[in-house]
Amino acid sequence: MSVTVLDDVAVVDVAAGRTVPHRQVVIDGDRIAAVAAAGAPADPAADRPDVRGLTVAPGLIDAHVHVKAWTADLAAVSRQPASYTALRAARLLEAMLRRGFTTVRDAGGADAGLAAAVEDGTVTGPRLRYCGHAISQTGGHGDTRTAGEQCLAGAGEGLSRVADGVDGIRLACRDELRKGAHFLKVMVSGGVSSPTDRLESLQYGTAELAAAVEEATNAGRYVTGHAYTAQAVRRAAEAGFRCVEHANLIDARTAHLLAEQGVFMVGTLATYEALAVRGRDEGMPAGQLAKLQRVRDAGLRSIELAAAAGVRLVYGTDLLGGMHDAQLTEFSLRAEVQPVSEVLRAATVDAAAMLGEGDLGVVTAGARADLLVLDGNPLADLRVLTEPDKRLRAVFKDGSPVVGSLPSGPR
Repeated sequence: MSVTVLDDVAVVDVAAGRTVPHRQVVIDGDRIAAVAAAGAPADPAADRPDVRGLTVAPGLIDAHVHVKAWTADLAAVSRQPASYTALRAARLLEAMLRRGFTTVRDAGGADAGLAAAVEDGTVTGPRLRYCGHAISQTGGHGDTRTAGEQCLAGAGEGLSRVADGVDGIRLACRDELRKGAHFLKVMVSGGVSSPTDRLESLQYGTAELAAAVEEATNAGRYVTGHAYTAQAVRRAAEAGFRCVEHANLIDARTAHLLAEQGVFMVGTLATYEALAVRGRDEGMPAGQLAKLQRVRDAGLRSIELAAAAGVRLVYGTDLLGGMHDAQLTEFSLRAEVQPVSEVLRAATVDAAAMLGEGDLGVVTAGARADLLVLDGNPLADLRVLTEPDKRLRAVFKDGSPVVGSLPSGPR
């Protein structure tokens, strides 16, 4: 296995919220073998790129992406051949890696084939965790039919599937788990991109939600819930969900409930800003755009409430179509109400904890060697992260340099 020594670098300690200068990071295979003082003895045969004065940070994690959403009209995704959608997804994944994201969690649409293609190198991209199809009740957030359409409910090439009743949701959960889902996603409230529901609508009964949690627990997996309103978020938390997505319309009481029960919250501010500016051009129907402004206006406040209550916040973007290029704007948006160190924590340490993969999101011995080599300290200047074309020198994933190049150092 190859050994690489990154010597005399500053290391971002995300957990402590600080950057430590003059360190040496030793990569052995796909793991970080050691983090020591600069100049420490190391394998003389190791590759030693010239990285003096640069900064090493953990690879980023985006916990809410849709790599198959090549358009903001989600109903259109299911009408295209699977091969077309997969090829578009491959391009999106490569672009995410070039922004510094070494792991992404797909919240509806990705499948075992895409994950395997990334794993074996057929597709260049971040490590892919997926739920398969998100699960929706009839007329819920994942039902993309308009009021005048009729079709068979079930799983196709889209981002979601329809299931009703306790038996129906058990079958849908078991089927997605059979296909390798790392987690399950259940629609618990209305949403912006669904044609026939209201944001305030509560979706699925308590017995159905409990059935999803039981099926996930039995399989050693977890459930996350699409939920906007305080009531929907509380129902998900009380049912035993590990996390909730969005939660823009929560209140302080609900935020404290999430904190008390250890439920993660995946905020997704980037998508609302992008949709407000570009949604119509990217194919989002006018009726859905009309629902956008309310959740957009409440987004920052929800992050403030959750942070004040002690909720573990996780970085997510939920971008659609050509708007994926706004993936890094989530940093700038959250930084309006949070310290940069906390925003970076959401995209590393806390995201890894939510995934149940504590060897991601840190620069410590034994962790996966997912690393960013940066020209500058992101804790002091957020542009170090948000301007990768200028400041991102290299990306290591599983110990291999997959983006950029570093000049050779002395042997």
